[in-house]
Amino acid sequence: MVSSQGTTLIADAVVAKIAGIATREISGVFDVGGGTARAVGALRDRIPGARVNHGQGVAVEVGSTQAAIDIGIVAEYGVALHELAAGIRRNVIAAVERMTGLEVTEVNITVYDVVLFDEDASAPEPESRPRVQ
Repeated sequence: MVSSQGTTLIADAVVAKIAGIATREISGVFDVGGGTARAVGALRDRIPGARVNHGQGVAVEVGSTQAAIDIGIVAEYGVALHELAAGIRRNVIAAVERMTGLEVTEVNITVYDVVLFDEDASAPEPESRPRVQ
């Protein structure tokens, strides 16, 4: 973005961070990123004092006036994936365009996995008794 008062450059990492945060705001998104990105993120989370990588699972191409965004997600089971993708797309476009002034030309979403919440996991395990005496 060039004006008579100077030039503004927005780094890819900034757009990725905005898109990652906007994605996580949508109900039904369990996590952002594919297997490798999530594994690295899980390791980073175990390091004391490590910061969350909000751009994890997000790839962007930023030009002088436009941006294209690719996002990988893990969805919660039971969520309509096409509606989830539409919601993510709307939120990401609104956030990136509002905060950067860039035109978002596309937001591509890949659903890598669906998380099943095991309701029995919170229930106490029944006492085991011997089967024979």
